[in-house]
Amino acid sequence: MRFERSSGILLHPTSLPGPFGIGDLGSEAYRFVDFLAAAGQSFWQIMPLGPPGYGGSPYASTSAFAGNINLISPEKLVESGFLADADLATMTDVTPGPEDLAKVEGHKRRLLERAFHIFKGRLQGDDELRRDYASVIESISGWLEDYAVFAALKDAHEGAEWRSWPAALAQREPDAMARTRRELGEGIEEHRFFQYLFLRQWLDLKRHANQRGIHILGDLPIFVAHDSADVWSRPHLWQLRPDGGPVVVAGVPPDAFSATGQRWGNPLYAWERLREDGFTWWIDRMRETLRLVDVARLDHFRGFAACWEVPAENATAEHGRWAEVPGAELFDAIQNGLGVEELPVIAEDLGMITPDVHQLRDARGFMGMRVLQFAFSGDSHDAHLPHEYPRHVAAFTGTHDNDTVVGWFQHRSREGASDEERREREHCLKYLGCAGAEIHWHFIRAVQMSVADLAIAPLQDVLGLDGSARMNTPGQPEGNWSWRLEPGILTDSLGTRLRDTTATYGRLPRSA
Repeated sequence: MRFERSSGILLHPTSLPGPFGIGDLGSEAYRFVDFLAAAGQSFWQIMPLGPPGYGGSPYASTSAFAGNINLISPEKLVESGFLADADLATMTDVTPGPEDLAKVEGHKRRLLERAFHIFKGRLQGDDELRRDYASVIESISGWLEDYAVFAALKDAHEGAEWRSWPAALAQREPDAMARTRRELGEGIEEHRFFQYLFLRQWLDLKRHANQRGIHILGDLPIFVAHDSADVWSRPHLWQLRPDGGPVVVAGVPPDAFSATGQRWGNPLYAWERLREDGFTWWIDRMRETLRLVDVARLDHFRGFAACWEVPAENATAEHGRWAEVPGAELFDAIQNGLGVEELPVIAEDLGMITPDVHQLRDARGFMGMRVLQFAFSGDSHDAHLPHEYPRHVAAFTGTHDNDTVVGWFQHRSREGASDEERREREHCLKYLGCAGAEIHWHFIRAVQMSVADLAIAPLQDVLGLDGSARMNTPGQPEGNWSWRLEPGILTDSLGTRLRDTTATYGRLPRSA
């Protein structure tokens, strides 16, 4: 799919400021959209919107379809009559670091339960609300029931993984499931209501963004968490043992960054069964994703050509194998199932990429990626150097997995930096023609002035923040996903500077 020459900013909604402990879909989200529009941007890039997994990771979600209810805005619940102003007094403004995330989630859950109580009282006498609720629930009925039951069971078992539940529940025996629906009926309906709230608030925000000329660039991870409603409810679609444990798990093989590779632990798909089912689960997943976003970034795109398959009993990813994946058939099925000629997709084609991955990407017309932080190895023809970019790529100063540009540069400028790191710094300065002052703006200008159709910078790079603002460090299990934006830091002067740079390099939207 072709994109007009444009640019955008990466910021996950959880990083927005606000008084409720974690960013949400309230007034600060609308202010951010308005900032993007005033700054001449065309895209707001986010990470997956699903319920976060361990450590708050949006990439280890308990559902490939459901929304993160922590993003529901309490102030919007007051506006819609599901809460009163007095209800918000229980919330305190805390930064959701590793110690505070559970506290924040607990506060929000109590507010949502209060909203559910008010909703039930209104439902019988409010015909408009009843019709709207029924319409939204029907529109997501294909996945909602399994998720709501799963979430209610997680609550009943204090968040324990589904494999530790009684065997009759873990294996979804009919009598046990019927009993669960009777005994946990209230909790199941709560989770239906929570997803109604999330979808209503998100789609309202997305509509506002689209009206301001801002497209949402979302993220679709190739894999799902083992402890998810998807694996629990459809175990036949993954390579699992009779007890529900994975036979093989996902990862990447050893490379220059890790002598033992990376063992991610996600269960791998049973592709033959998916094929027999017409890839229906994937079609439904893409349809729901493209309901929430305008363009989807396919994470770990190389996995659609072949996956590194690691025996589940192995502690590391050293001893695995490349297993072929029917990516071409899958994308054919998705396009046919959605009735579209092209999918609005960006392929995350980073890492160990082989010709079959390029062939799969190019045959579909998917846009690839370039990351400027990866460019300064000393090779003047490195694919990540701006003068080597083709037009049909998305160019990034860095991604959510990178350090900030300032953090990256400071690390290579520190006393004790390795010879390789010092060479990267010297090549960077020589290439960009600068001395290092405001290195983040030099990075932004480099991707903006390139021929790449799309240029993206994390908001941390626009702000010139150091490594303490990093969103995620791969391989580090804790201390990620907690960075938040300071209130009032998005000034008019900052927006003007970003707009001027965007205009200089021909990336303003036509409406501007």
